[in-house]
Amino acid sequence: MEDLTQEEWTEKLAADDNAVVLDVRTDAEVEDGIIPNAIHIDIYKGQEFINEIEDLDKSKNYYVYCRSGNRSGQACAIMEQLGFENAYNLEGGMLEWTGDVVDLK
Repeated sequence: MEDLTQEEWTEKLAADDNAVVLDVRTDAEVEDGIIPNAIHIDIYKGQEFINEIEDLDKSKNYYVYCRSGNRSGQACAIMEQLGFENAYNLEGGMLEWTGDVVDLK
C-alpha cells in the first residue's frame, strides 16, 4: 500500500493502463458525486465488502479513495492482506479532490 498525494495519485493514474479506481464510501456519500469510472464498494459492509474485494482482479493497480483518506487507507491494508500487490490510497480523499466528479443526483 502506498499513500499518494492528490497530485501523485492523479499523475500515476493517468499513466496507468492497468488501473482501477475504487470508491469505498457509503451510498449516501457517493450520491454527492463519484470520480469518473470508479467502482463503488462500501467498506462499511463488513464481510460483504471483503467478498466483493476478493472477486476483483488482483493483477490490476487499485486507486482507492473515500471522503478523507482514512477508510481508503483501511481498504488498502485489507486488500494487501488479501494478496493485492498495488493499492494506492488517496490522501485527503474527496474532501481535497480537485479533479473531475460525476454527479449522481
